[in-house]
Amino acid sequence: MASLPLIRLSLPPRSHKTAFVLPHPLKSTFPILRPPPQKSITTTTSCSYTPTPATDRLISAASYFLPFFNGLQYGRFLFTKYPSLSIPFQPLLPLLSLYHSIPYASFISFFALYLGIVRNPSLSRYARFNALQALVLDVLLVVPMLVQRIISPGRSGIGLKITAWAHSGIFAFVVACFVYGVVSSVLGKTPYLPFVAEAAGRQLE
Repeated sequence: MASLPLIRLSLPPRSHKTAFVLPHPLKSTFPILRPPPQKSITTTTSCSYTPTPATDRLISAASYFLPFFNGLQYGRFLFTKYPSLSIPFQPLLPLLSLYHSIPYASFISFFALYLGIVRNPSLSRYARFNALQALVLDVLLVVPMLVQRIISPGRSGIGLKITAWAHSGIFAFVVACFVYGVVSSVLGKTPYLPFVAEAAGRQLE
């Protein structure tokens, strides 16, 4: 019987200096590529303030004189009862006299503001908004006079007292809106008149 040569797999003898280290079964033998550290980038945001031009301030402040002049008629009861209240308005008497000396000055001023400023796209929205706000206030001042003509409260009694209270309240409101609108326009800020600003804003949208 022939003998088959035995093939022996022999490993080289290990010495105390060399040793075979098998890789861990759960660890990858490929090198791990780590992304380079990112540099922190700091950004600075700067905002610039653009002041309102002097022309827009002047147009806006002048627009509020229209409802103010037309609203002075509601102060006659207060001026009669308290004559000293007319003292702050005396510097405006020459300008008021000039305004009333022009025929149909109220209608001319109204359409001049509406067509020349509100509907003028070359002007800024700031000037157009203030002019339209003044026009809306001027239109609202016509409503009490129409109601008074329809109801006809009379010249004495409780009807006259109610009329005097209503006129005095309207006059105080007009003066407050005038001062607030002019001062805000001179400072370059946007005044928002109650019952008026919302209607004016919708017209410009």
